[in-house]
Amino acid sequence: MGAPSVLFVHAHPDDESLWTGGTIARIVEAGSTTSVLTCTWASGTPRHTELTSALRILGVDAPIALGYADGGFPESAPQSAALCECRFDDAVRQIVEHIRRLRPDIVVTYDAYGIYGHPDHIQAHRLALAAVEAAACAPLYPDAGPAWQTRSLYLSTVPTRVMHRIRHQVTTGPPPEGAVPPGTPDAAIDLELDVSAWVEQKWSAIGAHRSEMDRSPALVELAELDVARRNALLGTEWYLRRDLVVGGADLV
Repeated sequence: MGAPSVLFVHAHPDDESLWTGGTIARIVEAGSTTSVLTCTWASGTPRHTELTSALRILGVDAPIALGYADGGFPESAPQSAALCECRFDDAVRQIVEHIRRLRPDIVVTYDAYGIYGHPDHIQAHRLALAAVEAAACAPLYPDAGPAWQTRSLYLSTVPTRVMHRIRHQVTTGPPPEGAVPPGTPDAAIDLELDVSAWVEQKWSAIGAHRSEMDRSPALVELAELDVARRNALLGTEWYLRRDLVVGGADLV
């Protein structure tokens, strides 16, 4: 089997670059047919335009946009519901249509906690997993195209130890007292992917999200780190792997 075809499902513009940008650049270079679906910010909005620029840097064609609103930013999709308030079945159906059209070997999304608990990330995770299951079930959405069985799911995550380091190097605020810290224990990580050879490309893609670079305190502080520390934070990406057929599909 050659390079797998891969569909990334993300909540917001910039997530694709920040959490999986090195992976995208690496697999594109290896010959994978790669698509990115983003759940929020409608086509024509400023952040969708930034997303298009970021994906061009990573080697991917124009993004697929579901066009739901980013929670807290109604201007992201003035005519649409917020992602966390959408009709779940409608959103699943949309993703099913794209899965059956693109026929990816692998779907990549977030872990169950959305990496760090963002409600839109958690919703994107739930939608992606439901859509992968539904896409393989021919009686569901029969007019959305022939059924397609994705071979493996990869769930973007961060080890707990790295989350602890991020909180010290980039100020994200202390967790509430008594809260379980975000992240995945090292022993549960299935794939630790070295993307250091693509880290400059990844950082350029993150920088294409100019509005977030100006707005987000965490990204501002990330930009202020010296290059060595920033590259150390960005040079590895981590995944949980869930095979849906025997043998699954290797991401790299």
